[in-house]
Amino acid sequence: MFTTLISVTQLQSMQTSGVPLLVLDCTFDLMNPAAGYAQYVEQHIAGAQHADLDKHLATHDPALRVNGGRHPLPQREVFAAWLQSVGVNQDTQVVVYDRNGMNYCGRLWWMLKWCGHDAVAVLDGGLKAWMNASGALASGAEAAHAPGNFALREPLVKLVTTAAVSGHLNDGTQTLIDARGAPRYRGEVEPLDPVAGHIPGALNRPFNTNLNADGFFKSADELRTEFTALIGSAKPETVVHHCGSGVSAVPNVLAMEVAGLGRTALYAGSWSEWCNTPGLPCEKS
Repeated sequence: MFTTLISVTQLQSMQTSGVPLLVLDCTFDLMNPAAGYAQYVEQHIAGAQHADLDKHLATHDPALRVNGGRHPLPQREVFAAWLQSVGVNQDTQVVVYDRNGMNYCGRLWWMLKWCGHDAVAVLDGGLKAWMNASGALASGAEAAHAPGNFALREPLVKLVTTAAVSGHLNDGTQTLIDARGAPRYRGEVEPLDPVAGHIPGALNRPFNTNLNADGFFKSADELRTEFTALIGSAKPETVVHHCGSGVSAVPNVLAMEVAGLGRTALYAGSWSEWCNTPGLPCEKS
């Protein structure tokens, strides 16, 4: 079972092993939401289904969401029904990827853990690595899988609310890490949300810092050294990750787990919910 990263070679071996397997392409474009599916149709890993951030990994129906912000998580029951519809079974090894620096596929990785399914891994290097290794490709829409028997289990990850982050803002029990780019974190620019800046006390680690020059996750030792330097004397189990809307924070969650620092928490509402909540402090620096 693969639970964090999977290499191209490992995925290719799994495809011929007979192990129950489902590959999901999470390609997306924040500035052009329709482009992700169009890119998938143009070219994807053979056999992969598409998972859309706006349609499948978030909901904009207030009655079905569990948090605020720009990409609210759907209720676990809603997401579980979608997993069943694309063919996820209790014993399925899920592999997720994108062509966006393993950003959007991280969201699906985390959501499966949130629904109690540990057998999910991110394809290290994404579609580029697959193509560089001459992996099989296809175009067009794939035939739908038979419905799966996926059922919700206890969450394997921790979801943190705005109230919880606010309540522990000054008591030293949480260590906030913001995954947005440094200019957004400092409040110099803000292309997406109505207020610029960051949650007071948050540390900054842009999500793409986890990758090396070739687009793969850095080694466990490198990641451990970098995160340890970032959080200083704080304990890893106090870390709460966030970003703009709860998506690009997940590569930091994954990186800390790869580094052997444990499975840390996610504040999914992130800056987009925080800065839209009356009375909460915002900081620039």
